[in-house]
Amino acid sequence: MSEYLDNHTRRKEALKEVLRQLHAGRSVEEVKGQFASLLQDVGAMDIAQIEQELIAEGLPPEEIKHLCDVHVAVFRESLEAQEEPDTIPGHPVYTYLAENGAAGRVLDRLEDALEDLKADPSAENLALARQRLAELRQYEVHYLREENILFPFLEKHGFTGPSSVMWAIHDDIRAWWKQLDALLAEGPGDDPTAFNAQIDEIFRPMATAIREMFYKEEKILYPTSLEKLSGEEWWQIRLQSPEVGYCYVQPGNQWPPKETALESVQALIGQEAKPAAAPTGDLLHLDTGALTRQEVNLMLKHLPVDITYVDAEDTVRFFSQTRERIFPRSPAIIGRKVQQCHPPASVHRVQRILDDFHAGRRDVAEFWIQMDGRFIHIRYFALRDKKGQYQGTLEVTQDVTEIRRLEGERRLLDEE
Repeated sequence: MSEYLDNHTRRKEALKEVLRQLHAGRSVEEVKGQFASLLQDVGAMDIAQIEQELIAEGLPPEEIKHLCDVHVAVFRESLEAQEEPDTIPGHPVYTYLAENGAAGRVLDRLEDALEDLKADPSAENLALARQRLAELRQYEVHYLREENILFPFLEKHGFTGPSSVMWAIHDDIRAWWKQLDALLAEGPGDDPTAFNAQIDEIFRPMATAIREMFYKEEKILYPTSLEKLSGEEWWQIRLQSPEVGYCYVQPGNQWPPKETALESVQALIGQEAKPAAAPTGDLLHLDTGALTRQEVNLMLKHLPVDITYVDAEDTVRFFSQTRERIFPRSPAIIGRKVQQCHPPASVHRVQRILDDFHAGRRDVAEFWIQMDGRFIHIRYFALRDKKGQYQGTLEVTQDVTEIRRLEGERRLLDEE
């Protein structure tokens, strides 16, 4: 056993050296030539693990993201030789794969529409290109399910670095979507040549990133996830996924094979479970009243705002499941560090707020953004006990679009 562990450790260090040399500037061909025998049987788990360890050793995730395609190029031959993920309809991985296949076809149709637009910048071709882009942007839901459900489950198994790298690439793709949407909304104007060049400048790297992400998911992310996560965890992922939604496809019903197992997990995570009536006298006594557990739950579910509670250790402990959530949330984030619940590009802002709250430098931070024509107000409040000790953060998100339109005053109900 000790000899096996020793060999395994040496192999991991050798694989990390492969990536270190790539980051030092050596070409894929040079590295493959030097490490040819080592690269023959590298699997998805190996790649995920060595990237995770390199990040833990101090290599910035941004640098991993920058050279992610190079990593895949080095290991591509070995990845091609491994078996495809084997799942059945209804399993989350099967659904993810089906969405990728559909998204690839939508991407191809967008590419065709853009080529037609470049050849003939008519209003009809412009409208079709915008429609195709809108269809592709439905794929956002695929990324949201990974970021808010799959990644949190993987993080519980120590798989944090590679998921943050993938999230950063998702954000790059989102940025390209917005740039292309803005360009098409503006139209070719008086300079079709410059317009066509701008289309290529945005679409080509965007399409490459999307197609490369298909490959990374199918060859690295999903095989690694299948190895790390238990059947019960996959059931929980399946149950939480409808809250975020699907794109292009709907999951089948052949998995899980036993309905009773599905129901047991459903009860375990509390979805669709009926709250038990509190016994007489079973009250939660608060500063200004007393409520049953069911009453507290109903109040939180009917708030006109979304709230998320993060404890003093920066761990997400609760979020309100209101009727119309503004940002996606799933039970998978409970127990997750709040820093991992935000896109990598904005983590430093979240960390600065938390650092200020911990240190007592401020008690409130607020932002407002425009999203899909709505005005969203986001506030963070430091929670402190009577001694002034920091106990956590409350995030409050509210759609204030209609509130901002109010004028004058109204003292009576409509029907009066």
